[in-house]
Amino acid sequence: MIKADELKNAVEEYLQGTDKFVVDIKVKAGNNITILLDGDTGIGIEDCISLTRHIESQYNREDEDYSLVVSSAGIGQPFKLLRQYTKNIGKEVEVEYLDKTMLKGVLLAADDAKFVIKTVTKIKKEVLENDIEIPYAAIKSVKEVISFK
Repeated sequence: MIKADELKNAVEEYLQGTDKFVVDIKVKAGNNITILLDGDTGIGIEDCISLTRHIESQYNREDEDYSLVVSSAGIGQPFKLLRQYTKNIGKEVEVEYLDKTMLKGVLLAADDAKFVIKTVTKIKKEVLENDIEIPYAAIKSVKEVISFK
C-alpha cells in the first residue's frame, strides 16, 4: 500500500518553489488516493493535471495499482492550515464554534494559536464593530463566505 507520508513528501518536493501547497492527502483502502491542494494565488486545472502526471511518473501502476484524484481544496471547504487563514486575510469568513453557534466577520489576522475577525452589528442606526480573538480549540470550522454581490 502507498504510504501517505511518503506521497506527501514527494508532492511537497514537487511543489517546492511555487506558491502551491498540500492541504490534505488521504490514502484509503485499495490505494484510493485523494490530494487536496491550495495556493496563495489559487489552483487551476493545469496545476492538478501537472501534479497528477508527476505522481503517475513516480508511482508505477504495474508495481502497485491505485486510483488518484488531485483537486483544489475548493470554495466552501473548511480551512485546515494556518496558510489558508493567512491567505484569506481581508475576506469574510464564517466561523462555526464547537457548540454549533455561528459568527461571520472579516478575517484580520491569524497565528499558530488563534485568529481575529472583525464583526459588524447594526442596531437601529448605530453600527458596532468588534474585533474578536478566537482560539482554534474553540471552533469546529472556518470557511470563506461566498458572495455573489
